[in-house]
This record gives sequence, C-alpha cells and structure tokens, in this order.
Amino acid sequence: MTKAELIEGLSNKLALNKADAEKALNVILEDIIVALQQGERVNISGFGTFSVSERQARTGRNPKTGEPISISASRSAKFRAGKQLRDSLNDAAQNSGEPGLPPAA
Repeated sequence: MTKAELIEGLSNKLALNKADAEKALNVILEDIIVALQQGERVNISGFGTFSVSERQARTGRNPKTGEPISISASRSAKFRAGKQLRDSLNDAAQNSGEPGLPPAA
C-alpha cells in the first residue's frame, strides 16, 4: 500500500476530499516524526509502538577490500507490532489457508 492509496482510503471512508485527507495524514506522520526526533516512544493502542534505536560508533570492514572503516553512531526508527495487530495477522493467515502455516484449531 502506498501513501496515495492511504489518502484515497481516508478520503473515501471519511467523506473528505483528497486534499484534506492528505493534510490529515501528513499531520499524523509529522507528529510521529517529531516525537521520535525528541526520543519519545509513540504508542498507538492496538496497532504498535514506534521507538528510536541508538547505534554506537563502531569499526567495520569494507567487504570488497577488507580494509577497516569507521561507522559513525546513528539513530534508527523501530516498530513493534501490538498484540491486536499480531493476532489479526495470524487469524487472517490461518483462516485463509496459506501454505506453510498450521491449520486453524
């Protein structure tokens, strides 16, 4: 699903024009980004939690030449799915009869 498809869905489900739906989605995403930049966790009940992961500076190796290189410290966004989301994904997979998954009990 793309951002354009999310906007289309918001527009249809909330009877908004696409411009207003796009503004609403952008506001939500901007608020999540600002909270993460400030080091806060963003918990959306039933969906999941966004958090920031800190990586320390370290020494790595160039795989082509084998030379040591320094990798600077960085921050990365992480997402952990909530129980309700995990359960809904597992229920959907079991009910659809996807190969490789155990049958629904």
